[in-house]
Amino acid sequence: MKKKLLAICLAGLMGIAALTGCSRSAAEETTPAESVQEPVTEAIVEETSGIKVIENAGEENDKTISVRIVDKNNPALPGRVPEKVRGIYISGPMAGSSGLFQEILDDMENTEINTVVIDLKNDEGRITCNIDSPIITEIGACKNYVQDIEALIKTLKDRGLYVIARVVAFRDPYLAEKKPEWSLHTANGNLYRDKQGMAWVDPYCKEVWDYLIEVGTVAREVGFDEVQFDYIRFSTDSTMKNVVFDEERTRGRSKTDVITEFCQYAYENLASQGLFVSADVFGTIIGSEIDANAVGQIYADMAKHLDYICPMVYPSHYGQGNFGLEYPDKQPYETILGAMQKSKVVLDKAADEDDHIHNQAIVRPWLQDFTASYLGEGKYITYGYEEVQKQIQAVLDAGYEEWMLWSAANRYHLHPAEETAAE
Repeated sequence: MKKKLLAICLAGLMGIAALTGCSRSAAEETTPAESVQEPVTEAIVEETSGIKVIENAGEENDKTISVRIVDKNNPALPGRVPEKVRGIYISGPMAGSSGLFQEILDDMENTEINTVVIDLKNDEGRITCNIDSPIITEIGACKNYVQDIEALIKTLKDRGLYVIARVVAFRDPYLAEKKPEWSLHTANGNLYRDKQGMAWVDPYCKEVWDYLIEVGTVAREVGFDEVQFDYIRFSTDSTMKNVVFDEERTRGRSKTDVITEFCQYAYENLASQGLFVSADVFGTIIGSEIDANAVGQIYADMAKHLDYICPMVYPSHYGQGNFGLEYPDKQPYETILGAMQKSKVVLDKAADEDDHIHNQAIVRPWLQDFTASYLGEGKYITYGYEEVQKQIQAVLDAGYEEWMLWSAANRYHLHPAEETAAE
């Protein structure tokens, strides 16, 4: 890092958070609205990866604040050279199964795929490799699917692959059981569980935020290039009506307030370590205030505090009539095109309304590489090579360049690069 003196006026900037050694108390006490009132005079600046940490700021030169570095040619990733991701998801057990994973890697040769997204913290809340880190060790979160994660990542990078750590955030039944004081509860004091029996930790709980930052820091230490948060939201089950929130934690903040605040907190703490930071969101929240408020995800607001935003625009997730389609799952090209065009409209509108810094994450959608037979007869089609390529083409036709394929079973339909839509 380098230091230099700058005379900067930051009054009115958006997306600034007070920061004192990334301490939790400072983040709690200072909101973006408050911190933008602080003018900065002669300030020492430390430039890190995507974050500008400004010391000796404020009227009395007694503040330390951080702002995202902005570049008009690359607003989400200034100062860094991003990878144009075309990736697939790999589960912890698959990553630890050398023979099966090797087959997938061999199948990827001569295709467009240049990225793997590997579970580091999975849907059960387990860390998928052996890690020695304070809270992770205290609660015994490790389930050693991958025997040597550093060696695995090195092997992947030797193949020229970009490696992303998937970190499931607030649906964490393991942490909820080990730290019930950090979790959601019903009126009778029991842990809240969704319809699948999964307990959730409380997104308003700062201790949970710090645990997730700990996991992200571990991701950097073992060699991951990026941390991608999933389930960065509230449960969508109707059972959520039984949850009783602690007013001392919520402090009047809405679901959308706290999810956006977590994005900002995660970015400041992880991007400053050199990691890229991304988050998965429901595709259906784009342009839908009802869906956004239900899960706590406001698309454009979250995009201000991330390197990448990753909408899950699986055709199977859209109900009958969406985008004027009788059954969206049966029309993958039209569904993805409609979703990505809506993404562009929403983010362009947000940019037009922003009178200050234009901070927006790069959009990198998740596409469907599975067959949604659960939709019922006549409402779905079998997904294979053609259906995957139609989705990719729709992403490109909407003006985006990156995408990832999701298959929970890790079975993918990959064309040789010269045959893909991108060519």
